[in-house]
Amino acid sequence: MTAIYLQAQSCVCALGDTPEAIRAALWADAPSGVAPTDAHTPGRMLNLGCVATPLPSVAGLPAKQRSRNNALLLAALAPLRPQVQAAVDRFGPSRVAVVLGVSTAGLDEGVAAIRQVHAGFGWPPGYDYALQEMGNAAQCVARELGTSGPAFVISTACSSGAKALASGARLLRSGLVDAVVAGGGDALSGFTIAGFSALEAVSAERCNPLSANRAGINIGEGAALFLMGRDEGPVRLAGWGESADAHHMSAPEPSGRGAAEAMQRALARAGVAPREVDYVNLHGTATPQNDAMESLAVDRVLGRDVPVSSTKPLTGHALAAAGAIEAAFAWHALVDNPDGRLPVHWWDGVADPALPALRPVAPGMALGRPVRHVLSNSFAFGGSNASLLFSQP
Repeated sequence: MTAIYLQAQSCVCALGDTPEAIRAALWADAPSGVAPTDAHTPGRMLNLGCVATPLPSVAGLPAKQRSRNNALLLAALAPLRPQVQAAVDRFGPSRVAVVLGVSTAGLDEGVAAIRQVHAGFGWPPGYDYALQEMGNAAQCVARELGTSGPAFVISTACSSGAKALASGARLLRSGLVDAVVAGGGDALSGFTIAGFSALEAVSAERCNPLSANRAGINIGEGAALFLMGRDEGPVRLAGWGESADAHHMSAPEPSGRGAAEAMQRALARAGVAPREVDYVNLHGTATPQNDAMESLAVDRVLGRDVPVSSTKPLTGHALAAAGAIEAAFAWHALVDNPDGRLPVHWWDGVADPALPALRPVAPGMALGRPVRHVLSNSFAFGGSNASLLFSQP
């Protein structure tokens, strides 16, 4: 069966926009990234995963593409341009696809526009409602690259970024394209924060996954992109698994059945036994229901000895971008990491006695050898589940 490789990657998130900054934060002895701010909720301080690094200007883009969401994607794209251009030159523009996970698009710009209308000042000059269409993100990236292959967006909430990589792999295996730019991007919005707050799912403090004291998510933003292809690269997308349990609009199926099925499918497609997985990046939102069902699923599929961590206390939950950002963290665990250092699980250490006793990664923890296989979970509203299995080439 055709092997699929990640040939290059780039990520921008609350931890920074360079591989060096992100790796240092993942292995650090103290948490960073997520920080208190009321920038999106005036008068209400929340811990959010804000991108602080300067972003590219979108002034030169068509009106329907001038969003912070697309600025984040362009920031992630910039370091990949030489590798992607080489793929375009080699295969031709029609043989390079763009597949992205997005959920916010131009949401915040739309909110600002409608506020201006309600204030009696009319629509902002040049405002285009198409800014809020999800697909404009893929159009933006394809336009920047000059590609004419398939370009589309997956919007399945928090599984979107992971599913974009799985879709990219399917395009490559089908022979429809020879290279794929895949990943995801989402920007922070007061509207999104209000929505999750209405579900009573937002924690004002740094989120606390797996803890008996967990009280909800921190929302974040960011983007991560990968150049995928059939030629060998630093990381292999060895397997992917998807399932849809459709239990509830916003609550996960409590037994973790769908989550377990996604993990099992990823392992089966990769031909990797559960005991061979070296590390699991949990979806780990720190909501009571998510952590409960994911703990049950991990215990059922992998047992309790595999090291696990949620990186959302560092980045916040970047929604559609989360799976792509956490795929970048899997890359860092697998590449140039001879001691097998693992991303730390930041929490208060108060284990929930109602959950299976998993093995959270403590500061300084390392395998003492290179990491061979990383499983990354992304679980979304509506029971949309995705697991990705990344391996050494």
